[in-house]
Amino acid sequence: MISRTTIDQVYDASRVEEVIGDFVVLKKSGSNFKGLSPFSQEKTPSFMVSPVKQIWKDFSSGKGGNVVAFLMEHEHFTYPEAIRYLAKKYNIEIEETQQTDEEREKNSERESMFLVAQFAQEFFKESLWEGTEGKAIGLTYFKERGFSEKTIEDFGLGYSPSSISALSNAAKKGSHSLEFLEKTGLLIHNEERQQHIDRFRGRVIFPIRSLSGRVQGFGGRILNKEAKTAKYLNSPESDIYHKSKVLYGLFEAKKTIAKEDCCYLVEGYTDVIQMHQAGVTNVVSSSGTALTQEQIRLIRRLTKNIVVLFDGDAAGVRASIRGIDLILEQDMHVKICTFPEGEDPDSFAKGKSEENIRTYLLDKAKDFIQFKASLLLEEAKEDPVKKADTIRAIVSSIAKIPDVIQREVYIQSCALNMGVSEAVLFNALAQLLQKQQKESKQPRKPNQSLEVVKPPSQELVEVDEVFELEKQIIRLLLHYGNEKAYFEDVVFQKDSDGSVQQAVRQMEVTVHEKVFLDLQQDEIELSNPFFRKTYSTIIQQLQANGEIQPIRFAEEEDKENSTLLSDLLMENEKYKLHNWDKKNIFVKQPQDRVGQSVTQTILSLRRFLINEKIQRLNGQLEASSENDAHLLEEINMYNELRQLVSQKLSRVV
Repeated sequence: MISRTTIDQVYDASRVEEVIGDFVVLKKSGSNFKGLSPFSQEKTPSFMVSPVKQIWKDFSSGKGGNVVAFLMEHEHFTYPEAIRYLAKKYNIEIEETQQTDEEREKNSERESMFLVAQFAQEFFKESLWEGTEGKAIGLTYFKERGFSEKTIEDFGLGYSPSSISALSNAAKKGSHSLEFLEKTGLLIHNEERQQHIDRFRGRVIFPIRSLSGRVQGFGGRILNKEAKTAKYLNSPESDIYHKSKVLYGLFEAKKTIAKEDCCYLVEGYTDVIQMHQAGVTNVVSSSGTALTQEQIRLIRRLTKNIVVLFDGDAAGVRASIRGIDLILEQDMHVKICTFPEGEDPDSFAKGKSEENIRTYLLDKAKDFIQFKASLLLEEAKEDPVKKADTIRAIVSSIAKIPDVIQREVYIQSCALNMGVSEAVLFNALAQLLQKQQKESKQPRKPNQSLEVVKPPSQELVEVDEVFELEKQIIRLLLHYGNEKAYFEDVVFQKDSDGSVQQAVRQMEVTVHEKVFLDLQQDEIELSNPFFRKTYSTIIQQLQANGEIQPIRFAEEEDKENSTLLSDLLMENEKYKLHNWDKKNIFVKQPQDRVGQSVTQTILSLRRFLINEKIQRLNGQLEASSENDAHLLEEINMYNELRQLVSQKLSRVV
């Protein structure tokens, strides 16, 4: 178990904008940062990060919290995993306390699978560098491919010995569970032999890392040409590895992709590695499979610009461009770059400088629509039927583009290059868009009569008034706790003839002083445990330091409260009015109404509690068999108090 001292050090060192910046492209927006949500598919950024408050809020999904909560949500870390990740990032030594049996049992199966995957990666790496077979076969192969020792180290490349049980034997010696090795696909259980067999035996190994750098799976290439098995083999689907949601090399490339605002997409592992070694590090691979929507979204979090690098094989190019429509659907800008006949990114990059490679990619990259048009039209030539099919295929790709202006520009360009009128192309586009709409939404038939659609009856949800009032108190303290405001107070004083009169007195105090004194005077304690804990923390911090430090609520049991806290902290960031004063429109700011809001909230809470008290007393009176004069007197007193509070509320303007 991680010690409290280590946890405190991790929180003190961690910067939410730095950590989240490793996963999401953030751009400055006032005092905050803004980016696309990593939890939903969106085109307009609604993901906010506050360096001042050390908190984030995703307005599209409703999620939010601090730096630890982000890692738990995005990377599916447990609380200890998130702390360990941050400790490693900020070079903090982890101090452990003795773990109980109960705490050991809480270790998830998922974490166990990550641990055995990491063990396997270290085993393969050691086999490559230290094993006789690994050095003779694996290391020789990598060096023949032109990989330097540094590159081999950076990508964690390895070798799996040809023995059927090398990995399983090493796992037993290291007290690692064969069950989890089997679940990750590293071992295959042979029923006939009643033993575990290494899946990747006799192959060079390419570890596949998640966006955070954790080993999720492996790719293996057989070097024995006579072996009757697949040339490449990937880890099977598991709880930690989903091939359709992973891009090889993304962990190594993410920073450069974000910095250069461009991603190069290649096919194989060695293509990625060779390009990286040459200095072009914003390269990822789909691992030889058709590109999926999940993979595209991973790239889109970092950039909207993607260049697909194709081998010089014309047949392969034609087959591959069919899947690029998926990228267009995600509102991304796609370019195509091909290499000379017989070349691929791996062979092309070998021995070339970074400058030469980048110059080639810049000069040869063509817009996808234009590339597709030139390729297909070349094939069609003078065949009218083929040409018509080609035009339909190109218009079909244009229809995938969400942006209306882009579609029109492409239509105009294609009409000019293809010798077809714009009207014909626009008509074909309209038909395709209409067809897409029918398939997705199934709209009303043209001749169908209009009907009044009654909304389904919804059960009224009762509002928890005291919860909302207590939440408002916490919100006001979080945003304006140390700000001064004017408050009205009613005092009783004698006039010249000795009669008692009410007088209104204004006083200027801080918000937290006003709230604290009023609640203490009325002996009010917040009923919600989370609000009560947060209120106590805020008051203590403001009284001691005059400011609120980032509040920690990120443990799994506090996930809901962490989101609630982020809602309160980031509430003012969701909507902002910009430069209205330049147009002589002057809007009253929330801080200008803070005194009114505090007074109204506390008075409303008082009235609610008084009403509850009156109801309880009336219940006691009804249950009593005798006329209880004492209860009647108390009820009358609270009714007068309620009337007084209501009068005060009507004056709050």
